Amino acid sequence: MGKTALIIKREYFSRVKKKSFIIMTIVGPLLMAAMFMGAVWLSLSQDEKQKVLIVDELQLFSSLASSSNVSFEHTILDLDSVKSTFHKSDYSAILYLPENILHSNSAILFFKKQPGFIAQKYIESKVEGKIEDLKLIGSKIDKEAYGKIKTHIHLSNISFKEIGKEEHSSQESGFIGLIFAIMIYMFIFLYGVQVMRGVIEEKTSRIIEVIISSVKPFQLMLGKIIGVAFVGLTQFLLWVILTASIVSVAQAFLLKDHQGAENMVHPAQMTSQLLKDNQNQPKAQLDSNEVLALIERINFPYMLGMFLFFFLGGYLLYSAMFAAIGAAVDSESDTQQFMMPVTIPLIFGFIVAQLSLQNPEGPAAVWFSIIPFTSPVVMMVRVAIVPFEALSWQLLLSMVLLILGFLATTWIAAKIYRIGILMYGKKTSYKELWKWITYKG
Repeated sequence: MGKTALIIKREYFSRVKKKSFIIMTIVGPLLMAAMFMGAVWLSLSQDEKQKVLIVDELQLFSSLASSSNVSFEHTILDLDSVKSTFHKSDYSAILYLPENILHSNSAILFFKKQPGFIAQKYIESKVEGKIEDLKLIGSKIDKEAYGKIKTHIHLSNISFKEIGKEEHSSQESGFIGLIFAIMIYMFIFLYGVQVMRGVIEEKTSRIIEVIISSVKPFQLMLGKIIGVAFVGLTQFLLWVILTASIVSVAQAFLLKDHQGAENMVHPAQMTSQLLKDNQNQPKAQLDSNEVLALIERINFPYMLGMFLFFFLGGYLLYSAMFAAIGAAVDSESDTQQFMMPVTIPLIFGFIVAQLSLQNPEGPAAVWFSIIPFTSPVVMMVRVAIVPFEALSWQLLLSMVLLILGFLATTWIAAKIYRIGILMYGKKTSYKELWKWITYKG
């Protein structure tokens, strides 16, 4: 273990001192924060005012109120006439309200350039409100009385146990799990490939022959895998801290102009709207308080604990195979034939993880969250959605199998590594790998 610890220390410090590590540790959060803030800022930014021409076949929508970013003008011309001159006019959009709009509840927005999310929602809300008013008048219902009895229902999903314990369960929280799953998927590829490249570099430079004279191949492989894992965790923690700090500062400065705008959609409301759209649940209405309640319900210590376990488990399992591939080839270009069997399960797990958002307790989600090659990605989504009581035995089985899977793949990878690391100038085939695995000596 002493020699393995030395290799871990060497791998860790040799990598964290590299300029590429320092640059990526700093640039990574800047890029992520810039992408995140850029997307939010562009979504909220309404510098381009929308001038909307209304073609109203019923002539009932002339009273739609304009805002600072969306102005309405009414015309008595028909749609074909307006369309013929639209691109020569200064109007940015045509709002077509057909004759049957009170029955179809459908309108059409023609535009030159796609309006922003907030502008679309503003137009939609104004038309919706006017239709509602017209229907109330047609039904001779007092608007004030209607407002008092109008009700929105939000269905809360609570898992009720035989022992009387209750736990919230919601598919919205699965998006948090999916974010963790995507990070695991990315980190396994990113750092697994680093292990493979490190082995190839040492093999081609013949340094490996000197190292092997002092340590066993298995100790070298294990030390390299664990050392790179610590590098990955260090970089991940620094990215989280730096990205959160940069986003907080950027929010304070870049988005301050949007605070208090009369027609602004709060980011939490926008998030809830996006969640609603993604799930095709037009009746669902999550306000900002419900979004905050959703975030509060998520057990982040539990989620972070599961993330660390499945990240390390998945990384160790796949890195052993990446190390074996690196030992079996002479150059990176020769790795393609061996990469596909390793990467396909991981890609398939990523696809199943997305499907698990809709059916987290379906057979596909259950089985692929237990199989070690896909469990690091799929289980993170289920952990976020399914209450612990319902998931406990499957979670335990998944964790045990992941550990056993890591030990099994490491044993196989060590067999390949032991022989392949000193093999030069020969194209390795699957038949050759099998001989190395079954070789006794």
